[in-house]
Amino acid sequence: MSILLFLHRWVGVVLALFMLVWFSTGFSIAFIGSPTIDRAQRLAHAPALLPQDGWLSLGEALSASAAARAQAVKAGGEAAGGGMGHGGGTGGGGRHAHGGGAKAESGLADARLLRLGEEPIWLIEDGAGRRFALSATNGALVEVDLQAAERIARDWLGAPSLLYLDTVDAAVGVRNAESLKPLHRFATGDAAGTQIIVSARTGEVAQVSTRVERAFIYAGNWLHLFRWLDVLGAGDYRRDALTYVGFFAAIGAFSGIVIGWIKWKPGFFGRPTYARGRTQPYRETWLKYHFWAGLIGGTFAFFWAASGFLSTNPGQIFSQATASREELARYRGAALPPAFVDWRPTAALGLAADIVELSWSRLGEEALLLAQSRDGARRAVAVPGAVAGLGEQSLLAAATRLKEGVAIAGAETLADYDSYYFANHRQTALDKPLPVLRVDFADAEHTSLYVDPTDGRLLAKFDTSRRVYRWVYSAVHHWDFGWFRNHWLWWGWMGVWVSFGVALSASAVVLAWRRLRRSIPVLQAASGERRARRATQTA
Repeated sequence: MSILLFLHRWVGVVLALFMLVWFSTGFSIAFIGSPTIDRAQRLAHAPALLPQDGWLSLGEALSASAAARAQAVKAGGEAAGGGMGHGGGTGGGGRHAHGGGAKAESGLADARLLRLGEEPIWLIEDGAGRRFALSATNGALVEVDLQAAERIARDWLGAPSLLYLDTVDAAVGVRNAESLKPLHRFATGDAAGTQIIVSARTGEVAQVSTRVERAFIYAGNWLHLFRWLDVLGAGDYRRDALTYVGFFAAIGAFSGIVIGWIKWKPGFFGRPTYARGRTQPYRETWLKYHFWAGLIGGTFAFFWAASGFLSTNPGQIFSQATASREELARYRGAALPPAFVDWRPTAALGLAADIVELSWSRLGEEALLLAQSRDGARRAVAVPGAVAGLGEQSLLAAATRLKEGVAIAGAETLADYDSYYFANHRQTALDKPLPVLRVDFADAEHTSLYVDPTDGRLLAKFDTSRRVYRWVYSAVHHWDFGWFRNHWLWWGWMGVWVSFGVALSASAVVLAWRRLRRSIPVLQAASGERRARRATQTA
């Protein structure tokens, strides 16, 4: 018991303020979130594509920009998803042999044809996660300067004018900042303090936020996930800091639960209670407050702390969340089909005005051209060399390439979400499409792949280790399971228990400060002097 009391007392003294910040910012994350631009918003704001004669094929754009992209990669570094730098060139390097350009792009992960303002571009992502915008008229590597970024921002907001703020490499709340940076920031000057952030690399709008939303970003993810360490230049230690703090917070919460249950004497079945029928041993207000908040909400505090600790994957005890680049390359197939590379967009396609994007998808030797409308609907476009759709055999063949030498145990098309593939309360069907093909393998890890049958994308990968992680972290931390995750009851449930966490940690801060005052001579002396002055003043 004495060891438990020692651990609980001093772990609480050290981490009480952290726990208060965590639970308080948990409110922001749970109920406000981050003003992230989702797929639906991008499509809704996209201009009509309306292809014209003379636009370049993907292969021609890749070949024309090869030298400029290589220079940009060299300048920006080779880190995964790393930046290509602010530069971009003007598509120099000339037109290389078409076959050479295609061969160099065997690791291409994504290619979409859309308009950036008035200019048609091929927006590509290579196998290392780097994004590039290539002009579909001359193959230039597009650089989104301030003027172009401002036009994009004005079109998005419908604002007549904007105030340029700055250009940064990172902004709080922006996802995939490494593949989008640098970022241009503009303000509208309205009463809400609206700001918009545009990628200088791809021209994509990365964030639109008001002053209040930015405050919640800082009160939420920035504090909760220790993003402030990035500002201090200690971003490399952020995950380690979260791991250790989560571990000791879990120890503090668990020891408190044990102590609370030992000291609770409810008097059931005629058993003795404390003096005057009290069920707990404390007379002082803050101690009673802390006891009851811990007894009622301590279990949830422990679960949140422990799952937060596990979320960092300490010691890499869980498998990776996504397929590796090598696995994705095998899944797609090494060679780019000629239809993928050689096809030229023309006005003869006769696309409707609501079509805002064309994208190629490939699996093995098959290529599929999909048209995306503003409402998110997708349909195959009939062009020479492209298939009308990806059959189940093509999808299974791709899955087999990813898991070389492993037999498929079963495959099922899901019309609804299951316990591992689902949309949370901030996602739509565009983020997690249905139906989905689940492919189960007969390996020791019981691997399952979730594949989009429309375009062949690998949406998720789960093995036994990742399923355990889903339950010990995500289910415990977010309560995102079954019908409950999108029901109105979720909001009340989370609100109640986060409130208990705030109450518990607030009382812990008060008690920790009192303990420090008694334990540190300087603080104890200062406290004594203040008491003496008050006594003199009232005498």
